[in-house]
Amino acid sequence: MVRFFINMVMAALLTGGAVLVHAQDTRPDGAGLTSESLRYQLGSGDQIRVIVYGEEDLSGEFELDGSGTIAMPLIGTISIGNQFVSDAELLIAEHLSDGYLVNPRVSIEVLNYRPFYILGEVNEPGSYPYVSGMTVLNAIALASGFTYRASENKIEVTRRINGVEEKIRISITEAVLPGDIIRVPERFF
Repeated sequence: MVRFFINMVMAALLTGGAVLVHAQDTRPDGAGLTSESLRYQLGSGDQIRVIVYGEEDLSGEFELDGSGTIAMPLIGTISIGNQFVSDAELLIAEHLSDGYLVNPRVSIEVLNYRPFYILGEVNEPGSYPYVSGMTVLNAIALASGFTYRASENKIEVTRRINGVEEKIRISITEAVLPGDIIRVPERFF
């Protein structure tokens, strides 16, 4: 447990604090999520600010399109979807150093995260804006609570991890991430 927290602190320092923590993995196969798979990955719908230090004309705010790309001055269209923020910074710096700038320093800040979705036995299913630190219980409250038929103990989340969608069974106290699809099933009794 101590090693997990040390790894999380190290990941936060390396990514500028862009680590999103998943409290508990309750997947039936027992395969735990690593801190690497929990860092924030950019995806379509995210709004970001790219800062190229010393180059105001190259800096700006961008929204990742449906294919996870942005169009930047000089380097054109660049695909950063499904990339960790730190990896996207390195990729943009690499493109800028290829004939345009000497030793560019790039920083990315996520301005608005993509929404999450909640389906099933909630009173108002739909898409909702992500708020940092949100739990499944907060998400259910945004959707006006459970219906009387809801199975409150079998909530499932579909989450993209390293470009692969995985279904994870979670409790109401666990964290929601941007782009998550929360499904509240119907109970039988």
